[in-house]
Amino acid sequence: MARTTHTVTNQPPPLVGYDVYTGDRALVEAVERHLDPGLLEEARESLALLGRATGSEQVREWGEQANENPPRLRTHDRYGHRVDEVHFHPAWHRLLGRSVSAGLTDAWGRPGGHVRRAAGFLVATQAEAGHGCPLSMTHAAVPALRIEPELAEVWEPAARSHVYERALLPVVEKPGALLGMAMTEKQGGSDVRSNTTEARPLAAAGEYVLTGHKWFCSAPMSDAFLVLAQAPAGLTCFLVPRVLADGSRNAFAIQRLKDKLGNRSNASAEVEFDGTTWARRIGEEGRGIRSIMGMVAATRLDCVLGSAALMRQAVAQAVHHCAYRSAFGGPLAEKPLMRNVLADLALESEAATVLGMRLAAAYDAAEDGGADADRERALLRIAVPVAKYWVTKRCTPVVTEALECLGGNGYVEESGMPRLLRESPLNSVWEGSGNVQALDVVRVLRTEPLSLDAFLREVGAARGADHRFDRAVRDLLAELADLNGIEARARRLVERMALVLQGALLVRWAPPEVADAFCAARLGGDGGAAFGTLPHTLDLRAVVERARVEV
Repeated sequence: MARTTHTVTNQPPPLVGYDVYTGDRALVEAVERHLDPGLLEEARESLALLGRATGSEQVREWGEQANENPPRLRTHDRYGHRVDEVHFHPAWHRLLGRSVSAGLTDAWGRPGGHVRRAAGFLVATQAEAGHGCPLSMTHAAVPALRIEPELAEVWEPAARSHVYERALLPVVEKPGALLGMAMTEKQGGSDVRSNTTEARPLAAAGEYVLTGHKWFCSAPMSDAFLVLAQAPAGLTCFLVPRVLADGSRNAFAIQRLKDKLGNRSNASAEVEFDGTTWARRIGEEGRGIRSIMGMVAATRLDCVLGSAALMRQAVAQAVHHCAYRSAFGGPLAEKPLMRNVLADLALESEAATVLGMRLAAAYDAAEDGGADADRERALLRIAVPVAKYWVTKRCTPVVTEALECLGGNGYVEESGMPRLLRESPLNSVWEGSGNVQALDVVRVLRTEPLSLDAFLREVGAARGADHRFDRAVRDLLAELADLNGIEARARRLVERMALVLQGALLVRWAPPEVADAFCAARLGGDGGAAFGTLPHTLDLRAVVERARVEV
C-alpha cells in the first residue's frame, strides 16, 4: 500500500558527484589570479582531482561516518600500562590521509604553495571540517620550528610530507608526522601569560621537563605539540614529542576528551605533564608568545578559510535545493524573494573566499623575498586578525539562513545542514575569540604604522571605481584618525575595516553584478540586518547563478 500512496516527487537530487573546486567560480578565479602562470596547469589538475574526490559520494560518506563515530580515549592497554591513545573511526584516517597526500600540510617554501594549499584546504574541509584541525596545526607549526634549525631539520620534512602515518613512533622512523598545540589553561584561557605550567631546565642545553596541565590541547593524537610554559626567565615555547628518541612514550597523560558542540570528528583534550615530561625549547626563554605567534597567525588564516568553506558548502546546498524544488507554481530559485536571499548569501560566501585567498597570496609574496615582501608581511599583520574577526563571525548567520532555505528538510540531520550549523561557531572561538582579534588590531594600529599603511594601500587600489566604496573609505579614515576610546568601539572599527577590505577586493576582481550588490548592501546602506534585503534593482539572478553548482 505504501508503494501506491507514498510517491516521492518534487525532491532535489543529492548534491554529490560533482567537482567542489571547479564548481566554485570565485575560488577558481582566485587561484588563476594569484598563481604564477607557470604553476597553473599543475595546480588546476591537482585541485580538480581533490575537488572531484571531495564531491564524491564515497568521501561524503566518510565525512558522515567520521562525524557520527567520534574519537575515543584509551588511557591504558589490557595489561594496565598507560598508553593515552585516541582511537578514530577508519573514515577519519581516510579523510586525513587523502588531505595529507594532497599536500595540505606543505606550503612553506613552495612557489605558490600558500595559494594552492589554501584552495585545497577550502575544498577538502567541505567534506568534513573536523579533520582540518590537524592539517592546520601541522602546516602552521613550521615557522616556529624554523626558529631552531636543529629541530626544523628533523621535524619540518615530516610535517610537510605527503605521507600520512598514524602510528606513534620516533619521528626519525616516520615518513610523515602531525603536530598539535597546547597553549591555554583552566585559569587563563586566552590570557596565556597567566599560565602556571612550569618548565625546569635540564643539564643538556635546550632540554627541560614540564609540570602542569593544559585545558585545551588541539589534535592530541599528534606526534608532537607546541606548548607554552613558564621557564625561569618567563613564558617560553617548547616542542613536546609524544615518543622520545629511544622509542619510549613521553609523559603525556590525556585526562579526557572534550564533548563539543560541533567538530565532533576531531579530538580536543585536557592533558597533564607530570614533572618528567621531556621538552625542547624553541626560541629564547621568556619569548614564548613571540616564538609561537607565527603558528597562531597561520592558524588564524585557516579559521578564515575554514569558515569560508562552511559558508560555500551551505550556500551551494541552498542554491541547489532551490533550483530543483518547486513551490507556489515554480522553482524556488525563481521566486523574487528567495532569489534575494540566495544572492545575499552568495555575496557573503564570495567575499569570504576572495579575502582568504588574497591573504594566502600575501604569504607567498612575503616568502619569495621580492620587492613587495615587507609590505605583504605588514599587511598580514593587520589583515589576518581583521579577517579572522569578521569572516568567522559571519559564518553562523550564513549557515543558519542557508539551512532555512531547505525548510524543515534543512533541520533534519540527513540533510547535513545541522552538522554545518554546529560547526559554524568554532572558528570564531578557536585561536582567539572576537575580542582577542579586535584588540590585536587595536594593538597594531597603535604600534605598527607600516601595517596600517599596507592596509590603506590595499584598499586604495580600488578607489574611484564605486562611489559607495569611496564614501566608506572616507568614513573609515575618519574613524582611524581618532583613537580615543578605541577599545570600547574596537569591534565596530574592525567590522568596518573588514567590509572595506572585502569591498576593495570585489570591486577589483569580482564580476560587476557581485561588486555592485556588495557595495550597495554592505557599504552603501541599502541592505538590511537580515539576509534577503538587497535592492531589487540589482542583477540578483546573475549572482545566484554564479554560486550554483552544475551536477
